[in-house]
Amino acid sequence: MSAYSRITWRDQLIGMAFAAPFIVGVAVLLVIPLGLSFYYSFCHYTMLTPPIWIGLKNYTHLISDDAFVRSLLNTCLFSAVSVPLALAWSLFLALLLNVPNRFRNIYRTIVFIPSLLPLVATAVIWRWMLSPVHGPINFVLKFPCRWVGGLLADIAVAFHAAPAFVHALRHLKPPLWLADGNWAMTTIILLSLWGVGQTVIIFLAGLDEIPLELYESAALDGATGWRRLRHVTLPMLTPVIFFNLVVGIIASWQVFDLPYVMTHGGPGRSTLFYSMYLFEAGFQQLRMGAACAMAWVQLVIILLLTVIAFWSARKWVHYR
Repeated sequence: MSAYSRITWRDQLIGMAFAAPFIVGVAVLLVIPLGLSFYYSFCHYTMLTPPIWIGLKNYTHLISDDAFVRSLLNTCLFSAVSVPLALAWSLFLALLLNVPNRFRNIYRTIVFIPSLLPLVATAVIWRWMLSPVHGPINFVLKFPCRWVGGLLADIAVAFHAAPAFVHALRHLKPPLWLADGNWAMTTIILLSLWGVGQTVIIFLAGLDEIPLELYESAALDGATGWRRLRHVTLPMLTPVIFFNLVVGIIASWQVFDLPYVMTHGGPGRSTLFYSMYLFEAGFQQLRMGAACAMAWVQLVIILLLTVIAFWSARKWVHYR
């Protein structure tokens, strides 16, 4: 063997030695668990007994599982509403924080800080603040609700409204938030906007990359602030919007911490999300086979939504 071959072989061994921790880590922590979860999704497996092959029964059972269907619909609703809201709210904040101001860095820090807080701690604090009995939010809203309710009741009396309706207006109370099935999902969606600081920072980075010459040219053509936003800022930001959209879709289908700590899926499973039911089936009911099947269904849904997003990007995303 020549000296060159010995040196090459030695270099290859050294390179493989340096790459070995990564390769072993990927194999042990990713490839093997993926393969096992795919196999277990076709088995009856409780983690306490050996897996028993049952074919597609775990997948077909999901269709008739009311809790699974409810979690799927809840997650669809949350994703369809929270993702566009988060994008719009983040972009609005980024546009405000991009305006030259002596306190701009302070404002940016204030907006970014909530995204650094642990989700569990955030959920505990908001659950206390939204408590219908002891929460400070309802304590503050109690007085304006009485005033607005009394005003609306007087108007209703003038129009000869039903006594029951007038009585309800005079006793108008703040929402029960997480304790009311009609308000719980809305509350979770609104609270998801609390930690958009990271998305705002990404939008700010995108705004900084827009050439000033484009704004100057638009101003020379007589474009107003709204037209500059519509024809310059938004088209130039479409790659950033697309990135945040894809990340938001993936995150919305994996939401777990906030609703689990605040509501545990209640009241009446109105806030039971997909990942929560997957955790419940696998680690509380010990139906790990069904949980693995749900995980693969979740993966397929996220992949389909991501593919749709990439397909639609050809029509509205503009790259320089």
